[in-house]
Amino acid sequence: MKQELKYKRILLKLSGESLGGEEGKGINEKVMADYAEEIAQVCKMGVQVAIVIGGGNIFRGLSGVGKGFDRVRGDQMGMLATVINSIGLSIAIKSAGVDAEVFTSTPMKPIAEYYVRDKAVELLESRKVAIIAGGAGTPFFTTDSASALRACEIGACALLKGTRVDGVYTADPEKDPTATRYTTLSYEKALSDNLKIMDSTAFALCKDNKMPIIVFDVNKKGNLTKLVTGEDVGTLVC
Repeated sequence: MKQELKYKRILLKLSGESLGGEEGKGINEKVMADYAEEIAQVCKMGVQVAIVIGGGNIFRGLSGVGKGFDRVRGDQMGMLATVINSIGLSIAIKSAGVDAEVFTSTPMKPIAEYYVRDKAVELLESRKVAIIAGGAGTPFFTTDSASALRACEIGACALLKGTRVDGVYTADPEKDPTATRYTTLSYEKALSDNLKIMDSTAFALCKDNKMPIIVFDVNKKGNLTKLVTGEDVGTLVC
């Protein structure tokens, strides 16, 4: 029996570090293949999937500033790192049986297509995965901000932020054993309690455009499928 979908078009945000596995560096091929299988599964169910990936497993622009890098050049290096990750994930998704195409926020032909909103939406409607690389295309903006921007542009039902914890907690669950998970959370509550869900620019963009954010454990097998079919997974911020 076909499963009912709660979210028919999603923007999935993945961190670069997640692709690096436990070390958070480089690209762990098994982790990438596992992610690709999960993504392919929801695509085959009829979910339209766009993806934004960070580049921190290769290079993070802000970290380079403390090592003598110019911030603008450092961020540009970080943008290129996201392109490497995106190409790798697109290959893995194709191997899982679903077509995927990489778009970049600055022209990079023949490596990838230049991102145009209508082209990306057309791709999604043809049941292919659109991976949007290169961040927002300008320095000083994180890939969180880029994911919020793209989610709003493509008319996603929700922005899904894949992390290594299963939602938003009252405190850091890795440091405080008494921390409890929020099932749902308002934008106002998240702001007043200073809960670090996304950077302030990304969060404001989602709040102003009423874009729901779902924070969930992307490493737990089956979570993505459960989420798009409406099961209680992660924390919904709306």
